[in-house]
Amino acid sequence: MANKAQDNERLTVVIFGASGDLTHRKLAPALFHLYKTGALPQICHFVGVARSEMDDASFRESLYTGVEEAEIGKYGEWAEFASRISYIQGSSTDAESLQRIDSAVSAASTDSARDDRIYYLALAPHLYAPTLTALGAAGMLDQANGFRRVVIEKPFGTDLASAQKLNETVHSVLQESQVFRIDHYLGKETVQNLLVFRFANTIFEPVWNRNYVDHVQISVLESVDTAGRGEYYDEAGVLRDMMQSHLLQLLALVAMEPPATSTANALRNEKAKVLQSVRKYNIDQAAENSVRGQYQGYRDEEGVAESSGTATFGAIRLQVDNWRWQGVPFYLRSGKALQSKVSEIAIQFRPPPHTIFETHGPDVTPNLLRIAIQPHEGVHLTFENKKPGTRMGTAPETLEYHFPPQVIRDSYERLLLDAIEGDQSLFTRSDEIEVSWEIIDPFVNGWHNSLKSQLYAYGKGTRGPKAADEFLGPVRKWHDDREDEG
Repeated sequence: MANKAQDNERLTVVIFGASGDLTHRKLAPALFHLYKTGALPQICHFVGVARSEMDDASFRESLYTGVEEAEIGKYGEWAEFASRISYIQGSSTDAESLQRIDSAVSAASTDSARDDRIYYLALAPHLYAPTLTALGAAGMLDQANGFRRVVIEKPFGTDLASAQKLNETVHSVLQESQVFRIDHYLGKETVQNLLVFRFANTIFEPVWNRNYVDHVQISVLESVDTAGRGEYYDEAGVLRDMMQSHLLQLLALVAMEPPATSTANALRNEKAKVLQSVRKYNIDQAAENSVRGQYQGYRDEEGVAESSGTATFGAIRLQVDNWRWQGVPFYLRSGKALQSKVSEIAIQFRPPPHTIFETHGPDVTPNLLRIAIQPHEGVHLTFENKKPGTRMGTAPETLEYHFPPQVIRDSYERLLLDAIEGDQSLFTRSDEIEVSWEIIDPFVNGWHNSLKSQLYAYGKGTRGPKAADEFLGPVRKWHDDREDEG
C-alpha cells in the first residue's frame, strides 16, 4: 500500500479506553502493520487514553505483547513505531482530561500542517454518549484545521429506543460523514469478496432471486463459551451480541440490489433498502419464527445469574418482502460453545422440477453456493455430475476456491485505513442501525414474554439444540463446515 499522504498532513489517532483488550489484541497490531507498510501519513502519532496509571514506556511495552502474538514484525521495527506512541492518564468524559489531550495533540502540530484526528471509542457502551458530548463541549470535534472522525464500536444501543437516543447525541455534535460505526465483520476479506462475487460476475445475477433460490442460511458459530465475558453476555445474549449487527449486515449484502456506483452512500442506500424490506414481526410471530437455546453450564459461569434465561444459541427465520426475494426464507443462526467455529453464507437453489437420472439418493442434490467467511476462507459451489461408469447416475461434486492464508489480514486493519481515508463503505449508517433494531427487538421481547418461545438446553461441543434442526422442517438441513452427507 502506497503512502498517499501529503507532506503537510499530520494524523493523530486518539484511543479512549486504551488499556483494554481491544487495543492490545486488535488496534495496536493493525496500526503497526499499516505504518510498517507505508499506508499511514508520514507524520502520525498515536495517543492512548485510560484511567490506568502508566507512563509512555510501560504503555508501549504493554502494546508490544499484542504485536508479538500477531507475529507481524521485529522489535526494531516496533521500536520505530512505538516512538510515535504516547499515553495520557485521564477520562474521556472529564473536561480537564480532554483539555490536556487537546493541548498535547495541538502542541505537536505546526501552523502549516493540517491537524487531522481520529478518536476511537474503545470504551464501555454506556460511555459513548457522555464522551461524545464532552468532546463536543471541549471543541475537539471542530474541523477548521483538519478532519475530526469518531470510530464507535458495537453495540450501538441495546434496542431501538436506545439506538435512536444515541444517534440523536451523535448528530448533535457530529455530521454523519464524521461517524464510523464499526462492525469488524464487514472488514473481512471474504465478506468484501461477496460484493465482488455478486457484482463483478454475470453468471449468478439471473438466478439470484426467488425463482431459483430455495432459501439462504447465514451462520456465525463459535466453539468458545462466554470466555470470561459472562456479565456482559448475560445482558446482551445472542440476539444483541451477534444478530443485530453481524448477521443482519451479511443478510443485507446477500440480498441488496446492485448499487449504481461503488461510493459509500450508494452501497449503504441499497443495504438500508433491503433491511427496510425485512418483514417486521410482532412478539408472537417472532417467537414462532425462532429457536433459542442455552449451553449446559452457562449459569455456572462467572457473572451469570443463577436462574438466567439468556440464550447462548439462536436461529431465526426472516422474510424479505420485495420482488427479488418474496417467499424465500433467510435463516440466521449463531451460538457459543458449539462443535466448531464456522462463519458462512449458504445459498441453496431449488431442485430440478423433475428427476430423470439415477441418483445417489431419493432426489438430485440441490445446487449449493457456500461462501466461507472463516475458517478456510473461500467459495464452494456444489453441483450434480455424472458418476463414472456404465449407468447414467449422478453424484454431487464441488468446485472450490480458497484465499491464500498469507493474504488474509485482520479486518481491523482494513477498517482503520478506511476511516483514515474517509471511506464509509464498510461502516454502518444511522438508518441501518435503527432498522436493524426494529427487526431484532420483537425477537428479544418475544423470547422473554411469549409462551411460544422455549429455552432448549444443549451440551457443550454439540451442534446446538435439536429443536434447531426441526426448525428447518423435514427437507432442509443446516450447512456448515462439515462435509455434507450425501
